[in-house]
Amino acid sequence: MKRTLITAALIAALPATALADNWMMRVRAIDIAPDVSSSLAGLDVSSEWVPEVDFTYFVTPNIGVELILATARHEVTLNGVSLGKLNHLPPTVTVQYHFNPTSTIKPYVGAGVNYTRFYNVDLPGLKVDSNSFGGALQAGVDIAVSKNGYLNLDIKKIWIDTTVKTTAGAKVTDLEINPLVFGIGYGFRF
Repeated sequence: MKRTLITAALIAALPATALADNWMMRVRAIDIAPDVSSSLAGLDVSSEWVPEVDFTYFVTPNIGVELILATARHEVTLNGVSLGKLNHLPPTVTVQYHFNPTSTIKPYVGAGVNYTRFYNVDLPGLKVDSNSFGGALQAGVDIAVSKNGYLNLDIKKIWIDTTVKTTAGAKVTDLEINPLVFGIGYGFRF
């Protein structure tokens, strides 16, 4: 308890500038472009544009930890014929290295993990496993447009897979979605 009170007192005593600029929030428009792989020839998942929000905490000026939040509804097709739609929510955490953190143009790279939750599955006669864990890679750049505002360009590769089954439980195929995610947006440091 004593240690907690001392830590809290030290943080409260820090000047505001010592804690400034530790957080960045970005809002992006992203294109989720699946790179589909399956043993079932002709199985595909649609590309979709959706909004994304992310929060980055800067542990140091060069190292940030980012939480990426977005959801999308995709159409699943077989040889161009719709099988139905499903939603997925893939929160992703990446650890980023930011080059030139004090310049106007701030490139970064990152790597991390994602957990994907499939929901609102509307594939008549079929179902999918609800959960997926996979890796994520990221590269991007923040370009200063004001004191705390940035234009952001970002690309991510996220590994997402699931198993497609009949409603009776028989396995139909493994489905690797593995999208490239292209984003453009605005970020604000605070």
